[in-house]
Amino acid sequence: MIRAFYSFLLWLAQPLLRRKLAHRADHEAGYRIHVDERFGRYTMEAVPAGAGLVWVHAVSLGETRAAALLITALRERLPGMRLLLTHGTATGRSEGKTLLQRGDIQVWQPWDTKGTVKRFLAHFRPRIGILMETEVWPNLAHACKAAGVPLVLANARLSEKSLQQAQRLRWLSKPAYASLAAVWAQTEADAQRLMQLGTTVTAVVGNLKFDATPDTDKWQAGQAWRAALGGRPVVLLASSRAGEEQALLRILQAKMAENRMDKSRSAPESIVDRVRWLIVPRHPQRFDEVATLIAQHGFGLSRRSQWPQGPASAPQPRRTAAAGASTNDAGLSSVERSMALVHEPAAPDSSLWLGDSMGEMAQYYGLADVALLGGSFEPFGGQNLIEAAACACPVVMGPHTYNFAEAAELAQAAGAAFRATSLDKAVRLAVDLACDAARLQTAREAASGFAAAHRGATEKTAKAIAELLFLSP
Repeated sequence: MIRAFYSFLLWLAQPLLRRKLAHRADHEAGYRIHVDERFGRYTMEAVPAGAGLVWVHAVSLGETRAAALLITALRERLPGMRLLLTHGTATGRSEGKTLLQRGDIQVWQPWDTKGTVKRFLAHFRPRIGILMETEVWPNLAHACKAAGVPLVLANARLSEKSLQQAQRLRWLSKPAYASLAAVWAQTEADAQRLMQLGTTVTAVVGNLKFDATPDTDKWQAGQAWRAALGGRPVVLLASSRAGEEQALLRILQAKMAENRMDKSRSAPESIVDRVRWLIVPRHPQRFDEVATLIAQHGFGLSRRSQWPQGPASAPQPRRTAAAGASTNDAGLSSVERSMALVHEPAAPDSSLWLGDSMGEMAQYYGLADVALLGGSFEPFGGQNLIEAAACACPVVMGPHTYNFAEAAELAQAAGAAFRATSLDKAVRLAVDLACDAARLQTAREAASGFAAAHRGATEKTAKAIAELLFLSP
């Protein structure tokens, strides 16, 4: 009865979903394509019976990158495997395209109404469904069990916050989790939380993301950029989320103002001047927004998209007037004049850098000496710190790391990561670490060792899935 009411609500919400997708498409064109797939309407020919599709669902970018490791391992164990790859976000789908081979299929995840899920399963008839990390939907789980499609949860994680949300909807969530054919958890804590939702955890195998190796060419290119720069170290705000860039800019702005107001020649060098600052937003649709924020706070701006051969080759930044600002006879807008009361125009080597590109995090980590962990200074749960560790880049993280709680704790215990209770304290810690060569080298070695010590989850998961497939009728 509860699931029927849930299904009815989602059926009613379909026009709202279409409106939401249209709105998001104004910022990300990927949301505009193949919208009918989300409602179980497919233009391609029906998949022949017995095709044996292995269905992997990776909702967004992070899950898709983890899925890439598993898909590669499964192809080795299952020669001739045909992949059905589904996503919920445009960034996930874009990344997923790189994983497709001849005969593979990529579509949007089905909206969780009874009709949509029924059409999805009838059309593709997957042999198994592999959900990455967290995506368990009530109607999808019920329909897979009824159709005899084993549905499993790989690289499974569940934060305390997500557990509490699921328990509030336990009449929906518990049957869904209980119907899973297998669950491979990242950590013991994840396993304990998952079992509270009624599922049986098959094994705790670790996090697949530890098995990802950074793009060597990009990482070495980033290191070459850093070597070519010389002088000041680089601090990176990595995969930043809304609110974090502005908070950082305000901190840097305040520190610059303090230094300029201090007339003493013995005043300590500003944290703005001790290091070079690089910001890489998590979502590409925010690149221009963050560029505007940097300019509004009075800093020079140098964008990755303008670097022919790295930051050393960037053109000199130009300060532009804010939209709608009036211009006086001296040629400066009123906005620029008010900024100039506190800030002098930034020199090219003291401008802030904006990483406005996709697929280059290994390059940015190679360039950086220390990274501030995006998503951890606002209540977003933190981004993945494993890639930074694999690139030997130590991390300073804020108070919000529930998405990767155990990885964060292990990294901190290993000396690969450091915890700060606020962004202001994190900035000071990161700058001090970046400017202390001995401590920095120790932290780099700890980061590399931490990443290497936790590998192996991909092979364990692929082996277990292959065994399950052989056992399934």
